[in-house]
Amino acid sequence: MNVVAEMLLNDPAPMAIWAMLMLLTFPALLLLGSPETMRRPRRAAQEFVAALRGRGELIRRRAAEAAEASRYAEEVGVAAERAEVAAQRWQELRDRSGDELTDAYQAWLDADARLRTATAAAAWGTPWSVRTCEEYATRQRYLHREVTAAADRGELPAAAVADALAERAGWDARLHPVDQQLVIARASVAWLRERYEHAVVAERAAWRDAESARRASTSLRLEADAAAERAAALQLLVPHGRAIAPATRRAVAVPAM
Repeated sequence: MNVVAEMLLNDPAPMAIWAMLMLLTFPALLLLGSPETMRRPRRAAQEFVAALRGRGELIRRRAAEAAEASRYAEEVGVAAERAEVAAQRWQELRDRSGDELTDAYQAWLDADARLRTATAAAAWGTPWSVRTCEEYATRQRYLHREVTAAADRGELPAAAVADALAERAGWDARLHPVDQQLVIARASVAWLRERYEHAVVAERAAWRDAESARRASTSLRLEADAAAERAAALQLLVPHGRAIAPATRRAVAVPAM
């Protein structure tokens, strides 16, 4: 190892001095290396200063663009997360409405089977007239009990109980219990069919909402990924020391559905 190399390794001060001298003489070397610069040194100096200012402006502009892209990527990312959670909830509602539709259809089929049984039983004929007040009271209690039980099982609406007690909307306590079962079965089939039709409409609406939420979530996720890639690319163009730190992710708040 020669003396100069040993001196530079053992004592960093000379190396720093040499680096400073090279930095100070670099503009002079540029001026000497160009004949046009030698003829017009003032203009060359002005152009050099303008180039430095343009470089600084470019760096500031790129830093601002990187900061804006980072903020936009963060906002779109939060929106995408919210959309994903919302899409999952809409899918859960869709699944639940599908189960309700299946249950409503099965309940309608069961009611139809009971109606066929009641129709077969009433086909033999039953006495319609009530001969005593005690017999009427017995039939009345039977009607109220059976309608209440059917409503508790979900085979009739709750309003049917009040109608039966008031003997309106087709409820007649004077009928024979067999005929009363036929009336209850018919009312149950009509009610459960209506509920099934409502379940069909609700399931279709839930399917549309779930599909719409899924498409929105997918679109936002693609937009968030593209924004993140653009922000990362812009940060690479910013010199070291001016890079934009990623924005802090905010908590994802999804409203209850």
